[in-house]
Amino acid sequence: MKYIVNPSNNPAYNIALEAYAFRELKTIDEIFILWINEPAIIIGKHQNTIEEINKEFTDENGIHVVRRLSGGGAVYHDLNNLNYTIISNKSDEGAFDFKTFSKPVIDTLAGLGVKAVFTGRNDLEIDGKKICGNAQAYYKGRMMHHGCLLFDVDMTVLGQALKVSKDKIASKGIKSVRARVTNILDELPEKVTIQEFSNAILEQMKKTYPDMEEYKLTEADRAAIQKTHDEQFSTWDWTYGVTPEYTIERSVRYSAGKISIYANVEKSLIKSIKIYGDFFGVLGVEDIEELLIGSRYNYADVLEKLKTIDTTKYFSRMTVEEVAKAIVA
Repeated sequence: MKYIVNPSNNPAYNIALEAYAFRELKTIDEIFILWINEPAIIIGKHQNTIEEINKEFTDENGIHVVRRLSGGGAVYHDLNNLNYTIISNKSDEGAFDFKTFSKPVIDTLAGLGVKAVFTGRNDLEIDGKKICGNAQAYYKGRMMHHGCLLFDVDMTVLGQALKVSKDKIASKGIKSVRARVTNILDELPEKVTIQEFSNAILEQMKKTYPDMEEYKLTEADRAAIQKTHDEQFSTWDWTYGVTPEYTIERSVRYSAGKISIYANVEKSLIKSIKIYGDFFGVLGVEDIEELLIGSRYNYADVLEKLKTIDTTKYFSRMTVEEVAKAIVA
């Protein structure tokens, strides 16, 4: 395993670096990266950005909005939020096994006197309060796992910058974002700085992987990362995209995540469709959208089309019937 030292706090650049390591440094079997962002909302790949953020608040407060490559929900980052990435060519081993990839963090916290546990779909918790969310992406047989650790985040900003949808509140029985999360610093018996915490995680990784050594980015690497930053991750098209024309809007939440669809239906035929949500999947839903164009907008026809492919690669832990019911009643 190699690790990359990343001093940047630019969210779009950091996502670009992560993406470059994931998609281009394929000869390195495993890569580990730690990084810290300036205040930012990081949007899941399949989410409708404008529905996830309080844009007036983010604009007024200079909070970056950046879309990542992995699925899952939106998260808030600031300079007291530590992020980690593990990239591996072993994509068939433990797909969606968030618990395995969270173990170094759990072990680090144990060494600092705090018991953290893995729970739910993709969370780490201390005494029932969330401290970390995790997500994964897959690309040509390669897996990327990343997590965001709430170290000493300003919870008041977190609560104002992110929208919490009514269906999520209802399904989880929660009253607010603040009630569900805690900062790691508040739970530590002996206080440390975020840099000391970052160093502790890196040292734990070195214990777990004794042969791990640093990979130093070349000038060519840096130029390619900057190009990706400029042409993809800092662009409006990537972050927000064009709002689709639609005649039908539906949202359904399952235990494995939310699916929202915007479909343009004419004479009972699907002319266009966009699928959003905080679900996880190995493949991009663009394939599903293309598959359904021209289909009759009824449950039986949509289900029949979906059964021609393996929908679990797009919607992890959902049945094909659940996906069909999310698209059409």
